[in-house]
Amino acid sequence: MPFNIGPFELLLVLILALLILGPGKLPEVGGAIGKTLREFRKASTDVQDSLSVEPTGMKASSARPVAPAADVTTDVGEDRATS
Repeated sequence: MPFNIGPFELLLVLILALLILGPGKLPEVGGAIGKTLREFRKASTDVQDSLSVEPTGMKASSARPVAPAADVTTDVGEDRATS
């Protein structure tokens, strides 16, 4: 768990939140925190995707292979001498 919070500390935090916010407001606050975390994760993955070298839509196997250059020899002098 993040911040080294054990089960007893987590239980204590949840009891304090229940006492402070009350049973009616606690689900609303929990939903708002969950929505905020989802949006933050989505934004961070979008930033990581935009900074990545390879676009996510293009896989290495779908990239078109580049043909090697043809081995061209230019022995023009020899061809003219023999003809």
